Amino acid sequence: MLIFIDDSGDPGFKLDKGSSKAVVIACVIFDDELEAEKTAVAIKEFRRKMKFPDAMEFKFNKSSKKVRKGFLTEISKYKFRVRAIVMQKEKIYGQELIKSKESFYSYAIKMVLKQDCWVFGK
Repeated sequence: MLIFIDDSGDPGFKLDKGSSKAVVIACVIFDDELEAEKTAVAIKEFRRKMKFPDAMEFKFNKSSKKVRKGFLTEISKYKFRVRAIVMQKEKIYGQELIKSKESFYSYAIKMVLKQDCWVFGK
């Protein structure tokens, strides 16, 4: 099993001074390492088809609809699970989570890994 985790937002709680209002933690779970490798190759081939550099990271909010749709079409051919959690920081009251970035991230990751998930692809 392989799990890839990414986040969006920041762990700060100074909401009135520019901290993000929410944090999103998402993970992609492959039960089969070979399926993960096939997916990685498909993503690399899609990058090349679109004439993007091999090291370019896809940023969906900055990508065109054509790129987003093409990317999703390509990866939909492979079996993986996706889990995500959105945490609205104004609703978090635990002082340890507010004071410690490490505790906050650990808690968020633990929560996303505990959730049920959907299977995409084959």
